[in-house]
Amino acid sequence: MSGPWAALRKARYALPYYVERVARGPGPAAASRRCRALHRRGRAATLGYFQAGDSDPKEIVAAYSAVAGLLADRSGEACLSVKAPPLDFDPACLRTIADSASAAGLALMFDAHAPKDADRTLEAVERLLGEHPAGFALPARWRRSPADADRFRDTAARIRLVKGEWADPEGDEPDVAAAYLALVDRLAGRSAPVAVATHDPELAERALGRLLASGTPCELEQLRGLPARRTGAVAARLGVPVRVYIPFGPGWWPYALDKALARPYLLSWMLRDRLGKPGR
Repeated sequence: MSGPWAALRKARYALPYYVERVARGPGPAAASRRCRALHRRGRAATLGYFQAGDSDPKEIVAAYSAVAGLLADRSGEACLSVKAPPLDFDPACLRTIADSASAAGLALMFDAHAPKDADRTLEAVERLLGEHPAGFALPARWRRSPADADRFRDTAARIRLVKGEWADPEGDEPDVAAAYLALVDRLAGRSAPVAVATHDPELAERALGRLLASGTPCELEQLRGLPARRTGAVAARLGVPVRVYIPFGPGWWPYALDKALARPYLLSWMLRDRLGKPGR
């Protein structure tokens, strides 16, 4: 590839890095305000920090401690969601964040990452579970996820079911929606919460319906900024609480821009959601 197309491709991948230098994402204060605004609307929040490319672990820990302090005594309303790989899975860093969360009455979640990070993530969850409310994201597209669901089914770990962003190196499940519902069935009947994290209204209705029928505590989780009108209507009809994932930190805008450039269908998806039409 050469000429104008090569230049355009280069500009496309350079743009998120440029944005990171000139536009810092929302900080802890802005994230806590959004959390409180959601609470006034009867919704809970998960706050996830997106670090800059040059952030060190101390900076990341400080950001989580700051937002936890701003949300002290908001028990049940908010969770902190941690990306462990940028912290190199350092037990001291993770414990400091967990202690800050517990002191504020918040649960701690672990975001999903590439499959190579899965074992260390789940080990970190197990280490913390005895002392802190903790949980993790479980990707339906990974072939290992049924075994991971069984491993944590009867524990106190909160589980957030996602389709998954990272491909399975051994090959994705051929039908991710079917794999998602199979995980729901494996977790149905547990006493710890399950979050159905999807913007697909049909999948949300089927997953939440099965969890409700089994008496499993459950909620719908949505990423702030993605279409949520139709899935929100499903949650309201079923009487299920809604939690919104609020990204913050200097790396958020570059990440969001990169995903928008990679997924040009997002604009039409948002329009369809507004109009209540079927689509993604």
